[in-house]
Amino acid sequence: MPTILGANTESAAYEISNSVIFYGGDSSISNNPGGGSGSDGSRTQFTQSYWVKRSGLGLGNNSNQQFITSAVATNNFYNSVKFNGNDQLQINLINSGSDQDEIVTNNVFRDTSAWYHIFIATDKTQAAVGDGIKIYVNGVLQTLATSTYAQNQGYHFFRPGKTHYIGNFNGSEGYFDGYFAEMHFIDGQVKAHTDFGELNDNGVWVPKKYSGSYGTYGAFLEFKQTGTSENSSGIGADTSGNDEHYAVANMDQHTVNVDTPTLNYCTLNAVGATDSQGESENLANGALRISTNGRSQGLTMDNVMLDGGRWYFEVYLAGGSFNSTIGFRNADNGDDTPSIEIENDGQIKKDGSNQGSTDTAFSNGMVVGVILDWSNTSSRKITFETNNSAHSEGQQTFSDSSSINGFQFHGRESGGVQIYNFGNTPAAFGNKTAGGNADGNGYGDFFYAVPSNHYAINSKNLAEYG
Repeated sequence: MPTILGANTESAAYEISNSVIFYGGDSSISNNPGGGSGSDGSRTQFTQSYWVKRSGLGLGNNSNQQFITSAVATNNFYNSVKFNGNDQLQINLINSGSDQDEIVTNNVFRDTSAWYHIFIATDKTQAAVGDGIKIYVNGVLQTLATSTYAQNQGYHFFRPGKTHYIGNFNGSEGYFDGYFAEMHFIDGQVKAHTDFGELNDNGVWVPKKYSGSYGTYGAFLEFKQTGTSENSSGIGADTSGNDEHYAVANMDQHTVNVDTPTLNYCTLNAVGATDSQGESENLANGALRISTNGRSQGLTMDNVMLDGGRWYFEVYLAGGSFNSTIGFRNADNGDDTPSIEIENDGQIKKDGSNQGSTDTAFSNGMVVGVILDWSNTSSRKITFETNNSAHSEGQQTFSDSSSINGFQFHGRESGGVQIYNFGNTPAAFGNKTAGGNADGNGYGDFFYAVPSNHYAINSKNLAEYG
């Protein structure tokens, strides 16, 4: 399988500039083809292509994260594309309450650091499921675990009067948790996956500019605008030429993000070592927010990042009753050896012991800066700042050892909220004015100046320095 767009992505010839974040709650994007009137588009031949980066995974067989759905009157008539509770890709066509099509991949998709290109070509005039519905992920044709299929049975996509939803089912459930970028919906045409992606010289599947047409009710969503109206200035603007603009609900300018398949930014990661303190893995806002009673057990790119380099990120604090930890820990030993952390009273702890007296305690609106100099892997340096001032305990060092089984980021909050800015949340989701400070390569937007020779944690910087 080609390399997925994870931490080692290099620059691509064709760049995608924006994505949109779905919080895993009641946010959605919707459209009624043709304004709700007119004849049907093609219900048997169409193409879908989009890039997806997951933030949260399935939580059991009844947990479904929907990409695209279209319902007719009631749940007895609908179709959907989703990650099911086992993190497989699944397509359903339901008529009169019964499955006409149920297509489920063998592969599961659980990498929250990677962008996946999902391509689905549908031609229901074909007799066999292998010819009628083809699913490619990162350029690879998927084999199927389940394949119920009804030839010539039409889908409800591209039907005026049938609302299409992106990011949930029917506007009310099955919420997607993660990022979407470059969504193509092509009505009446069966395209090839190579019209939208290609292998670069390193065997990585990367985006390719599509140059074809979109059919009667097709659309192309680039998420370059930040308005909330259903028009060409909105988040759901259609740039295909069809003016099939999508409406947004519970989304605003801060849900538009620069984390894309061609510039992949770090996020928090709930999948890691167990935490003896037992908090829930309550990550939100595209895995950039630790809510009360939440934690992160790593960064999605830290396995590469920890090989070296100099890095910078920020944590905005919201709320008034903090019980917090921000730092790095041995994956096996909780907050024992080795660990370097800052806690809510302003105390720096190293290997479980206080380093000097407490400094400024955490407060609402404070920004904690985290400066990592891991260019020398045998003596790695961590510095914490609060509101752009160096902490009184100064720089702490961590010496590597073969006995350490992973040194991971650890974030915990049981009183307030932590919002992380790896350079792609410059306004902390509307809580603060962006600072306009990029790193030396021009990446990111930080509240404070990035220390010299330190960089935002993203795929292009990692390819150069990581």
